[in-house]
Amino acid sequence: MSASPSARASLPDGIRFAFGTLTVLPVTVRRWDRDAARAGMLCAPLAGLVVGLCAAALGGLLTLLGAGPLLAAVASVAVPSALTRGLHLDGLADVADGLGSGKPAEDALGIMKQSDIGPFGVVTLVLALLAQVAVLAQLYGESWSRGAVAAAVAGVTARLALTLASRTGVPAARPEGLGAAVAETVRPRAALPVAVLVLAACAAVSPPCAAAVVVGCGAAELLLRRCVRRFGGVTGDVFGALAETAATAALVTLAL
Repeated sequence: MSASPSARASLPDGIRFAFGTLTVLPVTVRRWDRDAARAGMLCAPLAGLVVGLCAAALGGLLTLLGAGPLLAAVASVAVPSALTRGLHLDGLADVADGLGSGKPAEDALGIMKQSDIGPFGVVTLVLALLAQVAVLAQLYGESWSRGAVAAAVAGVTARLALTLASRTGVPAARPEGLGAAVAETVRPRAALPVAVLVLAACAAVSPPCAAAVVVGCGAAELLLRRCVRRFGGVTGDVFGALAETAATAALVTLAL
């Protein structure tokens, strides 16, 4: 590390942490401590914006080159998966298996740690991806700009949900892993300005975009509360599931 854990993490430290843990982009995480995690989770929507813009760029480009809206939608859904190594989708599937198992918390957490995916996970994964592709195909069919904006908004909303889920009062379910590293690092009074900034920026684009952020984060919050009751806290898989849930709910909102 280039700085001692006791030193306050800077904005560059937070950006590196956010991009280094939430994307596969070539960023070196120079600090791995609670303060850097706090700064990183506050910067999570910025990482989401970059991921969303990459998805929007590919989908929009394919549309402008003459590709159909369905292909553009598939491309826009594939980009976030590629830029996260599919970890958020894997987390969604694992959480679905854990919640659907009906077993005690420790056993459910054990199921989530397994490398295979059960029937609950498969069904949830397929339905989520189908919903995302269906919405983006509809929006790209209306215009390339609507589809591109939706892809970008979904990326930001997904990572804002992670910022809010890292707040104090939401414990980690396990003592190790990414969930434990970022759990309870963000104070609500610090998360609020980030949420307001994201909401204001999306409202400046269009009121439906702001509504999508609210609904997406609301859906993620419902899942978060369910996971805390069921597992006793959050894990890396839970964070992945929250991101995919927020993105999907935001997209569905934009389709209505």
